[in-house]
Amino acid sequence: MNHHDDTERTFAALPPARGRGFARTWWGQSWLKALEDTALDGEQVRTGRRLARAGAVGAVSVRPGRITAVVQDRNGTGHRADVLLEELSDGEWDRFLDLAVERAGHVAALLDHDMPPHLVEDAQTAGVELLPGLGDLEPSCDCGAWDHCGHTAALCYQVARLVDQDPFILLLMRGRGQGALLDELQSRGGGSDAEEAPPEGVDAAEAFAAGGILPPLPALPEFPGEPGAPPSLDAEAAPVPGVDPAALEFLAVATAMEAHRLLASALRPVSEEEAAPWAVPGQGGPSVGLSLAQDAVRLASASPARAVTDRLAAGSGRSREELTSAVRAWRYGGPAGLSVLEEEWVVEGEALARARAAVKSAWEEDERPTLTVRGNRWTVVGAPRQLRLGRDGRWWPYREEDGHWQPAGGPARDPATALASTSAQEDGP
Repeated sequence: MNHHDDTERTFAALPPARGRGFARTWWGQSWLKALEDTALDGEQVRTGRRLARAGAVGAVSVRPGRITAVVQDRNGTGHRADVLLEELSDGEWDRFLDLAVERAGHVAALLDHDMPPHLVEDAQTAGVELLPGLGDLEPSCDCGAWDHCGHTAALCYQVARLVDQDPFILLLMRGRGQGALLDELQSRGGGSDAEEAPPEGVDAAEAFAAGGILPPLPALPEFPGEPGAPPSLDAEAAPVPGVDPAALEFLAVATAMEAHRLLASALRPVSEEEAAPWAVPGQGGPSVGLSLAQDAVRLASASPARAVTDRLAAGSGRSREELTSAVRAWRYGGPAGLSVLEEEWVVEGEALARARAAVKSAWEEDERPTLTVRGNRWTVVGAPRQLRLGRDGRWWPYREEDGHWQPAGGPARDPATALASTSAQEDGP
């Protein structure tokens, strides 16, 4: 069966992308890198990102060699934006198809909406460029811009979300639709070369027959709903000198909680937040590579008894109030969050230029708050809110409470997003 109806695909306008990245897969990120490396005006790229994030890109049409959409400016004016990508030649498609049928997993991965890195690397070695590179995304817009404008950049950002979900969209831009590709792959897979190749794996009938010989696997034990209770240390004998029973009991409880967390993560997928133990109140997490002062905060984040907390505060050189703030910072960001709380550093050179550019592009001119800067701390004039710049370029929100600056949320790459979290009413994560 030949497919002739998949040489053009139209995708409905996507909802706004606030609070999320445009590309999560490595090939989606490669698509965006081609845009960002090609555009001569970085401000137009940032404008396009804001338009795409706001949902200003209409339905996207994808055809061989071209993507098209109408993009609306902030004033509602629509502009037709096109981005052209050179199609592969027949010879390049032949080489690509030969590579794809060499491994059955390549086709299966594509059908599972995955782009196998080995397939892309092998194709590149054979002279077939599947992913766009520097200068490959050629813009065309009725606004009259000769380079990438905000409209073509917005289109590219929106297409990154589509390519992320289905790599066949990228192959369509290169000249072949999904149906035609699968037809050609099937015809090549049924040739004499494929018949001469030895079969992979075990024959299904043989595997089924052997199943009755093997004993059944034992059932998995039921996963405990909560950590086990450590043994009680309440005994008539006096404790050994130098051993604090309350501290020892707390360490035993914290160890049981960590063992339970590790077992849970091994048995089921966990989110990024769950995978970071400091993001979950009451979980200590591993102490590898931490200083004594940091590890004291990690242990205190599990909310031990007051006597243990006081001991942790004294042992780490902090007051009880300072330890409370440190625990709050830890729960928002682990060692990085703690460093931002306790370290003030001078931002200069390239880091300062990037920070200023981020603040300038985060708000429109009439919406940007007035900020005073001291070191890595950017304080809002006339409001109890502050941003702190981490050494990794992320922004951390702070709020003034009882005359002290306290962590108010997790980090964000965008300063406006970080500052918005300071208006929350919660006192902690």
